[in-house]
Amino acid sequence: MKYEEIEREVQSLLGLAEPVSGTRRRDALRMALGAGLGVGYASAAGVVMAQTAIKTAADGLTAGEVGIDVKGFKLPAYRAMPEGKQNLPVVLVISEIFGVHEYIADTCRRLAQAGYMAIAPDLFVRQGDPMVYGETAKLMSEVISKVPDAQVMGDLDAAVQWAGANGGDTSKLAITGFCWGGRITWLYAAHAPVKAGVAWYGRLQGNKSDLQPAHPIDLVSRLKAPVLGLYGGQDSGIPLTSVEAMKAALKSGSAAAKASEFVIYPDAPHAFHADYRPSYREQAAVDGWRRMLDWLRLHGVA
Repeated sequence: MKYEEIEREVQSLLGLAEPVSGTRRRDALRMALGAGLGVGYASAAGVVMAQTAIKTAADGLTAGEVGIDVKGFKLPAYRAMPEGKQNLPVVLVISEIFGVHEYIADTCRRLAQAGYMAIAPDLFVRQGDPMVYGETAKLMSEVISKVPDAQVMGDLDAAVQWAGANGGDTSKLAITGFCWGGRITWLYAAHAPVKAGVAWYGRLQGNKSDLQPAHPIDLVSRLKAPVLGLYGGQDSGIPLTSVEAMKAALKSGSAAAKASEFVIYPDAPHAFHADYRPSYREQAAVDGWRRMLDWLRLHGVA
């Protein structure tokens, strides 16, 4: 079912003549779906749920939405972990601009099946809901561009604290993210004492603003954990010249920066891991996933 069909069903259920908006719209949609985070996709992603290539079962897992306190604000997050286990290594999973939808939830379940507590916070919730957008440009201008890096860092700090109080071993902490989340992966590896990061095609350079005062290339001297960068050679949004500039910068950075590595998949476009989109490239995605798990083990997150 496409988002527009779900929305019409929501309107019918609530007896509304016009679409609802904001928090009420989010809550109504969740009520109609009977679920929270990890369901559906933003219309801007141009997909329907049936197109997901990989479906990971929750058998043997504790999985679903949780609420994380951030200075009195309840931050939604999708969490998956082996059922009944404690002291689990923790992986923060950072979404694309389309939010914590089924693909991100499935990624968390894949990590949980590998023995991790995986947490994907809804980092756009204060600015808007990607699920209600049908155009990527509008989503970017009205939601994503208004999310401050400082807010994201604070939300992730709170997610780590929550993990430590709910079965996670935060001395074994890693972060991974996709596209928008790939950039955040680099930033958080410079912000907090994680052991490892894996950035899937995250932006490395860009214009600065009050909300985005620095980019990964500006923070190489502050990296606290080595980052594995997984990038596509045919990514038109992140050219190889940007990757090469980052490689050069890492050589003069911190010890963690010098230990960071890149893997370039020559024929892969942007979002090659996103198995619900036409950009998906199975060979690169599978190899990248294997390398990610190896990277986490190498750096003590297992």
